[in-house]
Amino acid sequence: MSQVGAPNGVAWAPERKSSYPWRRTRVKICGFTRPQDAAAAAALGADALGLVFYPPSPRAVTVAQAQAVVAALPPFVTVVALFVDEQEEAVRDVLANVRVDLLQFHGDESPEYCRGFGRPYMKAIRMAEGVDLAQVAWRYHDSAGLLLDAWHPDAKGGTGAAFDWERVPAQCSLPIVLAGGLTPDNVRQALAVARPYALDVSSGVESAKGIKDFDKMAAFLNEVYEFERTG
Repeated sequence: MSQVGAPNGVAWAPERKSSYPWRRTRVKICGFTRPQDAAAAAALGADALGLVFYPPSPRAVTVAQAQAVVAALPPFVTVVALFVDEQEEAVRDVLANVRVDLLQFHGDESPEYCRGFGRPYMKAIRMAEGVDLAQVAWRYHDSAGLLLDAWHPDAKGGTGAAFDWERVPAQCSLPIVLAGGLTPDNVRQALAVARPYALDVSSGVESAKGIKDFDKMAAFLNEVYEFERTG
């Protein structure tokens, strides 16, 4: 799976060449505001949970809210903290007070800014026309992965809109996390077309903004599991 020019020498592609037949797509559910929703998502099998530290977002949480959400989690669930062009001091304040396993930067942050916190990070890329993902992966070569989201002229994610999944490359030097407009109704199609390493869903499993719906989360995860079982 090596790729010429890949910064880390590895190309992330959905290959099945060994005798092990399964390929498990990881699922992150983002935008939690209530501990009970987080506990339910973990019980259903979500791999990662996202906390939004972006005040304009209807899913934004305070440090105290984030602490309560994290306290409700069992072991082996990754906590992701999302920021958008935030001041360094604010990010460091969250890191000092909340258990965070992975930083997610959803704005126009430079590679130097992203790596400056000494923590694993993931860079979100809004899929505007002409985006060169190979170049982006080279610039953010130490990122844990690239999260691909829909482009909007006025919003930096969280729009609930999808982009053309055919634009997701078959190979990339970084793991691809697919986001934007995912729901239980379309996630199988998204998996069939894009074959990402992981999925990131938020509004598609909500009953209201910031309020997760147990049945929708269960349906979403079930669709992912069934796709992998039969596909």
